Amino acid sequence: MLTKSGPTVKNFPIVCVGGSAGGLDAYIRLLQNLPADMGVAIVIVNHITMMPTQLHEVLPRFTTMPVDLITENLLIEPNRVFIIPANRDLHVDEGEFHLKPISKPRGWPDVITVFLRSLTDCWDGKLIAVIVSGYDGDGAAALCGIKEVGGITIAQKLSTASQPDMPKSAIDTGCIDFVLSPEDIAQEIMRIARVEA
Repeated sequence: MLTKSGPTVKNFPIVCVGGSAGGLDAYIRLLQNLPADMGVAIVIVNHITMMPTQLHEVLPRFTTMPVDLITENLLIEPNRVFIIPANRDLHVDEGEFHLKPISKPRGWPDVITVFLRSLTDCWDGKLIAVIVSGYDGDGAAALCGIKEVGGITIAQKLSTASQPDMPKSAIDTGCIDFVLSPEDIAQEIMRIARVEA
């Protein structure tokens, strides 16, 4: 597990993949098509409120990148996959993750929006926001802010999402750059990573 051990370069791209119901299929298809040495950090922000997440146990079967369940003060490093724990809001500061009590404990969570807004305020590197299968519209409210700081926004193609509400809400903002299948999202992330290298 990575913890604070000294200065770290904080200008590599972060890819936030936000999802909910049906998101697991998208995460698997995405990770299966991403190389392990792109130089980006993948952060999966999934709605889990009723029980502990198991994504950090399931997803290592589909990627050679290390997969970490996020803990307080965990260093953000490239070529790793990070998973938000259940019932926590996720923030970044000084190259580390910070966990706070969930700010919206009732109704549809807004953990994706909270994290994306933290990234726009506190991350120096390129930002890529990806919204995949899920109910409601978490993440949509932060997408225009991602674009304002030069980030890239991607929504899962609705016909490839088992629950298209979340990507549709993202598309409806008018702030989405690409609408793609999970496999094509992987290709776009690789293209962006090559440009940033």
